[in-house]
Amino acid sequence: MLFEDRSRAESFGGVAAQYDRARPSYPSALVDALLEDGARRVLDVGCGTGIAAALLAARGCTVLGVEVDARMAKLARAKGLEVEVARFEDWRPHGRQFDLVTAAQAWHWVDPSAGATRAAEVLRVGGRLGVFWNLAHLPARVSELLSPIYTRLGPDVENYSSLLGNRDKRAQVTLAGIADSGAFGASETTTFGWSRSYDTAAWLEQLATHSDHQTLPPSQRRRLLAAVGEAIDAIGGSFEMSYETVLIAAQRV
Repeated sequence: MLFEDRSRAESFGGVAAQYDRARPSYPSALVDALLEDGARRVLDVGCGTGIAAALLAARGCTVLGVEVDARMAKLARAKGLEVEVARFEDWRPHGRQFDLVTAAQAWHWVDPSAGATRAAEVLRVGGRLGVFWNLAHLPARVSELLSPIYTRLGPDVENYSSLLGNRDKRAQVTLAGIADSGAFGASETTTFGWSRSYDTAAWLEQLATHSDHQTLPPSQRRRLLAAVGEAIDAIGGSFEMSYETVLIAAQRV
């Protein structure tokens, strides 16, 4: 499972500032859905640089982040967020309770069973767990252009990169962990569609923040990104990316 690969799970701190610049945000409709029952006390698991937590704070929520990497946490704190550095499975709540536990682009780095159990411990009865991911859908012409490049320079990356359209089992694993905890009602899955335009530089900057690219040997990563950049330049230097933000939510019983 992905959470067991700690070299990938904890690879983001080395590119923390780039991550904060390059990673996409989340649609306002998602935030509406998370807060539809009036949640105000939020625990954001794997908060990273605070991209999602800042959206919740802007809606008036009191947000506490838990983040494994101190370098990522530092950037989140610079946004005015409170962050405690720990793996969620090891983090100690000290009796604190929350209305909402979230995880933005991070729950697959948490043990799904231990994570759901810990979330249940800190949620008030009636509170909710809401975990979500941005899943990318490359335009067909871009996918066809990049596929032979990855086959040649990064075959393992194309096999599991969600950014390149691969779909792993994170949703199924998450749903199973929630169900196995016995502490939640039936899970609901909701999707939110949106899009974003990328030029060559912006796309390469984001690619380099993903663990499947970041953990490549530096020389291989440079060759791969250079070839991807040349390919995008060859089709005009930009494209429109379709995203689907997938939310899995369940209420504490």
